[in-house]
Amino acid sequence: MTSNRAFKTALYEQLARVSRAMASAPRLELLDLLAQGPKTVDRLAEASGQSRANASQHLQVLRRARLVERSKEGLHVTYRLAGAEVAASQRALRQLAEARLTEIDRLMRDYLSDRGQLEEVSGEEVAERLQRGDVVLLDVRPRDEFDHDHLPGAVSIPLSELSARMAELPDDREIVAYCRGPYCVMAVEAVALLRAEGRKAARLADGVQDWSARGHQQAQVGATP
Repeated sequence: MTSNRAFKTALYEQLARVSRAMASAPRLELLDLLAQGPKTVDRLAEASGQSRANASQHLQVLRRARLVERSKEGLHVTYRLAGAEVAASQRALRQLAEARLTEIDRLMRDYLSDRGQLEEVSGEEVAERLQRGDVVLLDVRPRDEFDHDHLPGAVSIPLSELSARMAELPDDREIVAYCRGPYCVMAVEAVALLRAEGRKAARLADGVQDWSARGHQQAQVGATP
């Protein structure tokens, strides 16, 4: 018969498998990227600024901890989160760190203040204004991430296309840009581009996962017209 101590030691060792897999800044970023939808190793490496070899090694660690899954088509290996609870645990870790580490707030404030973008709009305000029709919600992530899921009523214009497609956005309403979540810089850059063109623009820090977790209308899967 297994003793109480052996049982608890074995149990906590299994919990530690997950924490050890997540105890890496590059791996946490990979999980954030995969929360936006499945991606190939090459896409993950490019988006996270890693070499393909390093990204692949980190993904193997996450896979051994059963946090991600993979499939292979020809030469391409695609990774995805193993379940919604993985994204939820990532979000809980971020919230814990933000509550306990003042360094995170300082980093965010310094980064945003350098770009004149300390202010942001809340998800509650955006939801209300979408109902009134006096705001345009702009998703500046890559199109495949928008197609995987996006906020209700959002318009997709990837950041790389924004300058060329500015005329597609109405000029009589404020534009609220969002991307992958509070640590994603694409929305910050989008707001800077919009303001440089004389548009009224603001940033929504929430990503798709944050929006749903706050109890707003569920994000939509698939592209909108």
